[in-house]
Amino acid sequence: MTGFDGHDETQGATRLIINRSLKPAFNLALEEHALTAMDADVIILWRNSAAVIIGSNQNALEEIDADYVAANGITVVRRQSGGGAVFHDLGNVNFTVIHGLGGDDFNNYRKFTEPIIGYLAEIGVKAEFEGRNDLAIDGMKFCGNAQAVKRNRIMHHGCILYSADFGHLAGALRPSRAKIESKGIKSVRKRVTNVADHLPSPVPVEGFFDGLADYFVRCVQGVVPYALTDGDIAATERLAREKYSTWEWNFGRSPAYNMEKECRTASGTVSVKLLVERGVIREIHIFGDFFGLLDRSGMESALTGTKHEAGAIRRALSGVDVGSYISGMTASELAEIIV
Repeated sequence: MTGFDGHDETQGATRLIINRSLKPAFNLALEEHALTAMDADVIILWRNSAAVIIGSNQNALEEIDADYVAANGITVVRRQSGGGAVFHDLGNVNFTVIHGLGGDDFNNYRKFTEPIIGYLAEIGVKAEFEGRNDLAIDGMKFCGNAQAVKRNRIMHHGCILYSADFGHLAGALRPSRAKIESKGIKSVRKRVTNVADHLPSPVPVEGFFDGLADYFVRCVQGVVPYALTDGDIAATERLAREKYSTWEWNFGRSPAYNMEKECRTASGTVSVKLLVERGVIREIHIFGDFFGLLDRSGMESALTGTKHEAGAIRRALSGVDVGSYISGMTASELAEIIV
């Protein structure tokens, strides 16, 4: 057995954290806590309730169908690492590996995914490394991977599609109806499959999860189970609350973008053009073939400097007589068009 970093077992154990939390913000915060506050090598196994996890360099609104996400109670959380957006639900199993940065670690996705391939082979599934950072079965992707480096430590994490709901996956990751131009890194969609569909006999996701934990202990050198301390949990909860649950982190960190959206309404055609920087509307222009008593510039001024977020836009319009600018339209209807 060999460790991920080539260390001998006597040089210190790798902590295996079986994270039973299903809260996306807490789970992403635990990764950061382990990366920046723990000195030991760490492996974390975890699952999320329904969530879209977007890459550090992505424009959140460019990756999701905001209406679908809101209607289905799907959380959106930005992670530390780059790469594309992924959909998580209870049918996914996620793994995180953290240790001191070695010379051949960064972008060496094959090295970090070897245990996953080994475990699948043990349970009767032939998986292969494919492309830049994916694992595939019969040419279909089932595991995407990404990495981040902080304080000379590397974090590698992967999302295994085990029995994921592909209906929600397709709906949540459907790009918005708006035309968005940004410098964010866009996701590349590939044909995907669930591991469960390739097993010789059915295994519930919990069984797969526990089997993977057992495989790490048996087959990766120096891995021992580790229980989070009260201090670990408190620090993680604070990070989840102050960072990973906030609009500023999840949406406000999106790269600057131009957005254009057009909607046919009872008032006529309404078109909106926006320039958004750090999640805040810096310029907005509203035009179309509608009628109105007042010049639209007053309405645009009220929205300039507002977060590009439904609640903030509604609050900005609460004191605006939108019907005087766009005859027959309410503030709530205009807010829906802008977001």
